[in-house]
Amino acid sequence: MTEKPIKNSSMSPNDDLDATKVPYQTVYTGAKIPAIGLGTFGSDRYSGEAIAEAVTTAISVGYRHIDCAAVYGNEHLIGQALRNATTVNSIKREELWITSKLWNDKHNEADVIPACEKSLRDLQLDYLDLYLIHWPFPNHHAPKVDVSSRDTNAKPYIHENFMKTWRQLELLVDRGLVRHIGTSNMTVPKLKLLLRDARIKPACNEMELHPHFQQPELFKYVVDNDIVPIGYSPIGSPRRPDRDKTESDSVDIEDPVIVRIARRLNVHPAYVCVAWAVQHGHIPIPFSVKREQIESNLHAAVSAPLTDAEMMEIKGIDKNCRLIKGQVFLWKENQSWEDLWDIHGEITQ
Repeated sequence: MTEKPIKNSSMSPNDDLDATKVPYQTVYTGAKIPAIGLGTFGSDRYSGEAIAEAVTTAISVGYRHIDCAAVYGNEHLIGQALRNATTVNSIKREELWITSKLWNDKHNEADVIPACEKSLRDLQLDYLDLYLIHWPFPNHHAPKVDVSSRDTNAKPYIHENFMKTWRQLELLVDRGLVRHIGTSNMTVPKLKLLLRDARIKPACNEMELHPHFQQPELFKYVVDNDIVPIGYSPIGSPRRPDRDKTESDSVDIEDPVIVRIARRLNVHPAYVCVAWAVQHGHIPIPFSVKREQIESNLHAAVSAPLTDAEMMEIKGIDKNCRLIKGQVFLWKENQSWEDLWDIHGEITQ
């Protein structure tokens, strides 16, 4: 018997895409987040114009959740795409969920609010639905540096300093510039301190999540504390920057379990990864500039076709394979990237 080939395209077997069926997650304020978003980090591979066009395409096919960041260098172009969506295509602002992030070189108290205001100007918005601290370290790196690059002023995580930054995010909520605030690239020990000390708790935590890196301890902690998990690199980020690639990295879309499920559905393995994410209970934010892939990812969120047995199989292929290791944020010589992630349950100093 001949084995059925996987489709070359990423399209779903169902060409009728009903974006109104996209599920939502609800944050503790009662606000609803579309359960799939479009990531916009592609600056190492694609122009800002191409990414802005991807945002236009995504909104036209039914996406209502766009994940942005100042450091991506394309918010000023995405802003026009958002403006066109609301003015030309008559999409109401309240139908959209727009996220941006505070970059590492803007952690100082005096820099936080101006940085957010710049993102708002660039995105041509009056408010953000979610504003995240991009990394818990104030350690900056220039665009497209290699993995050996280090900030000469780099520091470890210092909770007192992080809370000074967080207080400014709380003021953004008070001023109505931001509806919700949250974290990204955090760990359980860091989140415990933040939840202890925050006046306004994080609504969401953005974290690397894909079948080969499921982070069960952090995922459970986030969910148990009523924080919505948002997963970046949901298909294993095959187009991530070269500096983030190592020989030991595994490839989710080549995993035999993922491939077998894709063959059953006659879809690309990336579709399976997105469907798993939505069913698993986090919000994936896949990035693509190709219309067929953008549509396919939305199909996966709507169709959610995986069986309970398949979900269990995918649970069993976790390889604890972190792809975005963050070496450029280390703060002293001869450190391992593991020091960024508190793998022994204590914050590394």
